[in-house]
Amino acid sequence: MPVPHPERRKRARLLGAVLAALGLALFPVVKYGNVFPDTGKPMVFGRPLAGHRQAAFRTASTLADGTRIGVTTLHGKKSGFTGKVWAWAPPEYYQERYRDSAFPVLIALPGGRGYPSNYWNRPRLGLQRAVTDLAALGRSKPFLLVMPQLNPDPRHYYDGSDIPGRPKIGSWLSDDVPDLVRATFRTFTSRDGWALMGSSSGGFVGLKMALQHPDRFRAVIASGPDTRPDSPLWRGHEKERRANDPGRLAAHLSARAGAPPVYLQFQIGTEERGRADLERFIRRYAKGPVTAALHVIQGGGHNAKGYVRGMREASLEAIGKVLRGPAPEVRPDRTYTAGPPAGARPGDRDPGRLHRP
Repeated sequence: MPVPHPERRKRARLLGAVLAALGLALFPVVKYGNVFPDTGKPMVFGRPLAGHRQAAFRTASTLADGTRIGVTTLHGKKSGFTGKVWAWAPPEYYQERYRDSAFPVLIALPGGRGYPSNYWNRPRLGLQRAVTDLAALGRSKPFLLVMPQLNPDPRHYYDGSDIPGRPKIGSWLSDDVPDLVRATFRTFTSRDGWALMGSSSGGFVGLKMALQHPDRFRAVIASGPDTRPDSPLWRGHEKERRANDPGRLAAHLSARAGAPPVYLQFQIGTEERGRADLERFIRRYAKGPVTAALHVIQGGGHNAKGYVRGMREASLEAIGKVLRGPAPEVRPDRTYTAGPPAGARPGDRDPGRLHRP
């Protein structure tokens, strides 16, 4: 059976998002509306770094281990765009032994509309739990998860790009969101502590961002992604569209002498289409500083459930091997426990001294 054109695939996925919003099951991981509404309870991740004004996060949801997902509204200085950003810190972030350590960041991007919410902020999908479990097993890193709004409206997808005459979603994701994270959390100053993860259209954006900004991101997990920019908003802007094409970006990067290495971890389920396209992309562009691998999820479909399973099986561990992790301060006279101490709130202790810009 022939594989449909990427634009038709994406339109089908957007239709699935609409059906999911109506309670149908074609694409069960997308839902309209603020899935976890602001509870009004302030949430502090830590004192802002020098020269930064910390965003006002509010609790969106609380996980079984006591960690919380926060949400804030970000007014992007570079893009001029205003949107929501959700964030979560793993249990290790609140432990005394890591109080002065930086943590790696994983920017998680959704598929479907990506508006007005980001479905990765839904604890029942299991992304946060997967990060916690694999870090506890020593198989991956305790990532900070950052989950920004992907698109500015429900009518169009923007390919994570600065399409002329449109909201600058590329700058929002590459500059404004990381700036917010650096101001709020203890993060690494080098790209070796930064990665992206995305599914479907979010997988395309993560792939494109990693190849477009290798000085900022070291790795990406791209699950069931398209590999070509196909937003209808590119009409009349062919030059700019080509500048946001992952294939062209990968070819240019692989030919650059001394270019920073980038690791591409693809995922695809056996119950979805697109595997041949990803295998072709890897054969063509995985050379020089571009390293790529494909994890096939047996029985997996085009949905978050399968992609989280793939991340547990292989993909979080794969990117964890190329990214920096936190370094605990070992004090033999102290006893450390998993997660925040009883009664403690995230941010009770100043965590910002080590990694000021």
